[in-house]
Amino acid sequence: MSEKLIQSVERAVDILELFSLTESELSVKEISSRLKLSKSTVHGLIKTLEHRGYLEQKLTDQKYRLGLRLFELGNLVGGGMELRKVASPIIQDLVEKLHETVHMVVHDKDEVVYVEKLEGPGSLRMYSMVGKRAPMYCTGVGKAMLAYFEESAIDRILHEVELKKFTPYTLDTLDEIKQELRKIRDQGYAIDDEEIEIGLKCVAAPIFNHEGKVIASISCAGPKLRFTEEQTELVIREVKSAGLEVSRKLGYRV
Repeated sequence: MSEKLIQSVERAVDILELFSLTESELSVKEISSRLKLSKSTVHGLIKTLEHRGYLEQKLTDQKYRLGLRLFELGNLVGGGMELRKVASPIIQDLVEKLHETVHMVVHDKDEVVYVEKLEGPGSLRMYSMVGKRAPMYCTGVGKAMLAYFEESAIDRILHEVELKKFTPYTLDTLDEIKQELRKIRDQGYAIDDEEIEIGLKCVAAPIFNHEGKVIASISCAGPKLRFTEEQTELVIREVKSAGLEVSRKLGYRV
């Protein structure tokens, strides 16, 4: 039997989760409409969240945006992650060697979440940013993790998520994706060759914990035109090495 959930708490969380990169400011009317709740109910919840610092109201148009209290709590979560502490110097070293942007992601709710991003000297604007979510089936970092999941978990994820075609190069059929995942397991790394964004190429490798379970992945990404055959081979070696080094520092043994 499932535990009873508190409706008011769920509604408060629903309000917070309405905010996104594309909709960072919302009015009471907009929140009420999205959640199909009365304005009076929404107003009461918002004022409570505002009082505790989770929302703040703009003086110009009276719309609401996320407050600093969420930023503070997010830093507590991120700062307490052993993974980030262990990986930080390795990521820095990788950027210095390859002069491209390096990412690290973790898995959450059938997606990956970017927890680290360190830009190289010649970086360009790209899909990723810390805190952003991305699909697993068509990103290098996502495929590098998904390939090492149990077969039942892979099947469930690929059947439940929408296999959207972001570019003409996105693999969007079960057979194609599963074949790609088998290849990744064999070679120990994943490549995203313009699958999520035109002009962007990425090489990613898995990160394992002391139990041998994949818990994250690390990648190097940049403009495809800079990924010559020779450079790609170098990136593959260095990214695989970095992934293994982080894994070993977390207690992983081959």
